[in-house]
Amino acid sequence: MELLTLWLWPLVALVVLPAMLVYFGLHVVGRGIIFVDLALAQIAALGIATAILLGADPDHSSLPYALAIAFTLAGAALFSLTRFRHPRVPQEAIIGILYIVAAAAATLVLSRTAAGDEEIKNLLVGNILLVSASEVLRTIGLFAAVGCFHFALRRRFHLVSFDLDEAERQGISVRFWDFLFYATFGLVVTSFVRIAGVYLVFSYLIVPAVCGALLSARTAVRLAIGWAVALTAGVAGLLISTQWESMDLPTGPTIVCIFGLLLAASGALAYLQHRRERGAHSGQNTHI
Repeated sequence: MELLTLWLWPLVALVVLPAMLVYFGLHVVGRGIIFVDLALAQIAALGIATAILLGADPDHSSLPYALAIAFTLAGAALFSLTRFRHPRVPQEAIIGILYIVAAAAATLVLSRTAAGDEEIKNLLVGNILLVSASEVLRTIGLFAAVGCFHFALRRRFHLVSFDLDEAERQGISVRFWDFLFYATFGLVVTSFVRIAGVYLVFSYLIVPAVCGALLSARTAVRLAIGWAVALTAGVAGLLISTQWESMDLPTGPTIVCIFGLLLAASGALAYLQHRRERGAHSGQNTHI
């Protein structure tokens, strides 16, 4: 009971908040823009770094969050404008360039602060164990609002992410809906970066979605698998890092490594599933 009281809000954050990240992860994988979440997270981190350079306290000031949102919306606009079908320049290349520029800029900005190295580490790795009740509840409220927005407009978002040709055939403004997607996605990423850091955001967005894609072709099943993977990694990482006292493991990197193990397990299951299906198909051909 004492352990539950001590780690209650980190546990709530790791159980409730990733649901929205897994949903966005399915869209990111479907669009084939794997590093967009990392890029948006890094752009948000650049906004936070700028606020720190201006003298704001990242834990007790609203300026870091405000600048993170502003920078993220600017990034969303750039990503929506750069979605073009160029045979030699995929959008992933543009996203990668924006990511590395934002990362370098954040490093330069924080190098001008007194605790630059420590702040860079905090932005990348985060510390989920220090999350407060107010942060978690505020983020849950934001995620719920974004979730309702996407549920109400799910058909348009689904077409733009998974069937671009059909979206264009129906006359849907792809750039406008791209901006809405990236803007709401950016709000989610920015909020979770402040709680858990860039690395954990990337892991929650991509690994569960890939595990789901390996094991099922149905979107609903992928989402369920992704939620199960995210829940397992978060709870297991929290327990291992806080209970394995002799190792004193940081929680964020522990969760990321567990994600890696779960991805490997999903790959093995997908391979066995594929072999079983091939065997059944061969058996049917033999009978024929």
